[in-house]
Amino acid sequence: MTTIDVRTPLLIGRTRDQIAQRLAADLVDGYTVNLGVGIPLAVPRFIPDDIEVFLHSENGVLGLGPHPGAGNEHPDLTDAGKQPASLISGAAIVDSAESFAIIRGGHLDVTILGALQVSETGDLANWYVPGRNPAVGGAMDLVAGTREVWVCMEHVDREGQPKIVASCTFPLTGRRVVTRVYTDLAVFHVTDGRLRLTECAPGITPEQVRERTAAAYIEELAS
Repeated sequence: MTTIDVRTPLLIGRTRDQIAQRLAADLVDGYTVNLGVGIPLAVPRFIPDDIEVFLHSENGVLGLGPHPGAGNEHPDLTDAGKQPASLISGAAIVDSAESFAIIRGGHLDVTILGALQVSETGDLANWYVPGRNPAVGGAMDLVAGTREVWVCMEHVDREGQPKIVASCTFPLTGRRVVTRVYTDLAVFHVTDGRLRLTECAPGITPEQVRERTAAAYIEELAS
């Protein structure tokens, strides 16, 4: 694995909100999308006004809206991260069994998740750091039942070590399931089992991305 000197100054790429905003720009009108916890929960704030996306939350909401605003919170209406949420017109609230039937039945176009590690072939590890309490949730159902898995995360961890790696060292959530990765430094696509760098964040060079990535990948940057 590539080792990054923790004394190396951190780059100023996208903020967490800007990662969510960049991902939201790629959503397609009519998509049904599951949101995981962490950065994915910021996505509803940035969905373009000219498209309609149906947001699913595994706790039983189809038609999730953004944060309702201070004073409008309802204690019984939250997203998967237990944050206050709203509903769009026509939304449905269902029990856990029906919510997971939506997932397992292949009715989601995209699931958006955070990650601890993503491998160069699209393996995902996002549920357990050895020595800490595991948090499986519905991630394994989601990656098995959804056509596309988009990951949004910081490019390196708190110690400055790469999170995009040759092979995951943490327990896997799913093998070869990730199709896109959005980080503060770059955007990657995974096609035909290969990781492909398609975009660098504003102010970030391809060389800086490579220095902080421990996986092999193909550069397919627009000229």
